[in-house]
Amino acid sequence: MTKLLLWLLLLIICWPLAVAALILYPIFWLLLIPFRIFGIAVDGFLQMLKAVVLFPARILRGSPVA
Repeated sequence: MTKLLLWLLLLIICWPLAVAALILYPIFWLLLIPFRIFGIAVDGFLQMLKAVVLFPARILRGSPVA
């Protein structure tokens, strides 16, 4: 009987939180899209910078003949 009461208490306490999470998750996902785009742009810039810095070493090393 105690387990049933605990489950009912958990249901009463947690269902509003679950419904709020279902409603708010898409909103937060949409709000974070600009930060993802900024992260992709920064990653691309850093990869390009790395390629430019390491380019002389790639040229001097030469390419192996396959």
